[in-house]
Amino acid sequence: MLPRAARLAAQFRSSVAAQHASFSTAAVAAAAGNAGRVAAVTGVGALGLGSFALVDEPLQVAYGAAMVPVRLGRDVVAAVSMLADYALTLRGLDGEELEEAKRGCHQRGANRLLDVCFKNGGIYIKLGQHIGMLDHLLPSEYVLTMREHMLDRCPVSTYEQVRQTIVEDFGQPPEQLFASFSAQPIASASLAQVHEAIDHDGRRLAVKVQHRGLREASAIDLATIDFLVRAVKWLAPDIDYQWLVDESKENLPLELDFLHEAANSRRCAENLASRGCRVRGRVACPAVDLSRTSHRVLTMEYVEGVKVTDRAGLAALGAAPADVAALISETFNEMIFAFGDVHCDPHAANLLVRRAPPAGASTASRGGNWQGGNGGAAPRGKWQLVLLDHGLYRQLDDAFRLEYAGLWHSLVFADEGGIRRHSAAMNAGDAVPLFAGMLTQKPWEEVTQKGSSERLKLKYTEEEKEAIQDYAAQYAREIGELLRRMPRPLLLLLKTNDCLRAVDLALGSPVNSFVSTARECTRALAKARLQHHPGLLSRVMVAADVAAVELRMAALRLLSWLSELEAWLRGGAAAGEARRAAATAALEAAP
Repeated sequence: MLPRAARLAAQFRSSVAAQHASFSTAAVAAAAGNAGRVAAVTGVGALGLGSFALVDEPLQVAYGAAMVPVRLGRDVVAAVSMLADYALTLRGLDGEELEEAKRGCHQRGANRLLDVCFKNGGIYIKLGQHIGMLDHLLPSEYVLTMREHMLDRCPVSTYEQVRQTIVEDFGQPPEQLFASFSAQPIASASLAQVHEAIDHDGRRLAVKVQHRGLREASAIDLATIDFLVRAVKWLAPDIDYQWLVDESKENLPLELDFLHEAANSRRCAENLASRGCRVRGRVACPAVDLSRTSHRVLTMEYVEGVKVTDRAGLAALGAAPADVAALISETFNEMIFAFGDVHCDPHAANLLVRRAPPAGASTASRGGNWQGGNGGAAPRGKWQLVLLDHGLYRQLDDAFRLEYAGLWHSLVFADEGGIRRHSAAMNAGDAVPLFAGMLTQKPWEEVTQKGSSERLKLKYTEEEKEAIQDYAAQYAREIGELLRRMPRPLLLLLKTNDCLRAVDLALGSPVNSFVSTARECTRALAKARLQHHPGLLSRVMVAADVAAVELRMAALRLLSWLSELEAWLRGGAAAGEARRAAATAALEAAP
C-alpha cells in the first residue's frame, strides 16, 4: 500500500514539473528574446512540489503554490465523499432500486463537484464547462448540473488588472495604446475577457485580455487534478478519467497563448478563402492586429453580429435558421475532411452571423500588421457566418483524416464491413457497436440499417435524449476505456460534434448534416485516390463515385421526404408541431 502511495506522490511532483515546463514552452519561449526572463527552481513547503517557472506573475505563482494544500484538500474531501456515497448507498441494491439510487448519487456527486469548481476557480471553471458538453460520456446529472451553473459563471478581472497586463506586454497603458478603451468588459470567459476599444485610425476593436496569473496557477492546478484522478483510479479502478486530464494538459497551455490563437485564426481564414472551398466568401474570422497582440492580449476587429441562436436577429438579417445550420455543417465538414485543421470549440457563443461587408471592407485587406478576416475572398450573399475564439484547434495528419473520412462514409451508407474496418484502425477493438454509438448517438441496429440517410438524424425528442443519457450511464466503464485508447485527435472531434449538435438543436431547424458529411468524405477520399493513382482512368472512376454519391443522397432525401409526407397525411402534423415547440423552448433556455 505504502509503496504505491509513494509512487503516486512521486508522480504528482513530476507532473508539477512537467506542467510548468509545458506552460513555459508554450507561453514563454517565443518571447525569450523580448524579455530575457530566466526560469527559476524552488520548492513548495512540506508537500515538496518540485520545479516551477517564474514567468510573468511571481507573486501569483507563490500565492498559487501556497494554496495547493487548500485546493488539494477540497479535491480530496469531495472525491472521498463521492466515493463513500456511491459505496454505501448502492450496497446490496439491484434492479430499478439500484438505478434510482445511482441517480441520487450522481446528483449529489455533481453538486459536490460544482462546489469544488466554484471555490477553486481557475481551470476548474474551464473543466466544469467542458463536462457540461459531454452528453455522450457522463451521467446526465453531472452534465446538466455543470451546463446549468457553469456556462455563465466566469471570473471578471478588474480594470487595474487588465491595465497592468497591457502595460507589461506593450510598455504602454491602454489609454495610450488606443484612442479609447472601455473599462468595463463586454464579455467574460473562463480564460479571458473582452473589452471594446477604438484605435487611432478610428477602427472599432475587440481586445481580449487574459485573466492575470492564470497560466502560472493552471500548471499547479493541472498537476493537482492529475494526482487526484490517479488516486481515485487507484481506489476505484472502474473510475478512470485520465483521458480528460491528458487532453487538458496538452491543450490548455496552447489556449493560454494568444499568439497561438492568432496563428490558428490566420490558417482558418486562409483555408476558408481557398479556391476549392465550398463556403468561400460565406464564412470569415475576425481580423487580428499583430502589432497589439501578445501571449496574453489579442486585438481583433470588432464584429457586429448576432449569435446563431438569436432567431429574431437572424430574421432581421434575412438568414433562415435552416440555411445557417446547413452552412455551419458544411463549414465544419470541410475543416475536418478537406483541410484537416479543425476549430474544436464551436459552441453557440463562438458563432456569429453578420451582414456581409462590402468587398474590400475587411480590416485585414488593408495589410500592414493585420491578418485573417475574409482571407482575401470577396463576401458572397447577404450575410456571413463569423467564427470566434480560435484557441482550441486540432490539426489532423493525412492518414488519420482519410481513415476518419472512410469511417464516416461507411457510417452514412450503413456499410457494416467498412465501419468495422475503419473502427479497428481507431483502436475500437471489439467495442465497434459502442464506438459507432458514441459517434452517431444512435444504437447499432439503426447505424447499420440500410436504405435511409435519415436513420442517423437526431430528432432531439425527450425519449431520444433520455436514451442517450441512459446509454452513457450504462456503459460508463466501457466508454472510459475506449476514450483512453482511441487516437488523441478523436477526443476533440467528439467534443466538436457535441457542440455542433447543441447549436443545431438551439437553431430550432435541425438539418440532416450527414448529406454534407457524405459529400466531404467522398471528396476527401476521391482527392487522395487521384494523388496516389493519377491518370484519366482514375479521374473517370472518381467522377463516377462522386456522381453516384450525389445520386444516392438525392434518392435517399426523396424517400425521406415521401415518408414524412405520408406521416403528415396520416396525422403526423401534430407531432411535428410538438417538436417545433420543444425546439423553441430549448432555444429560449440556451445561454
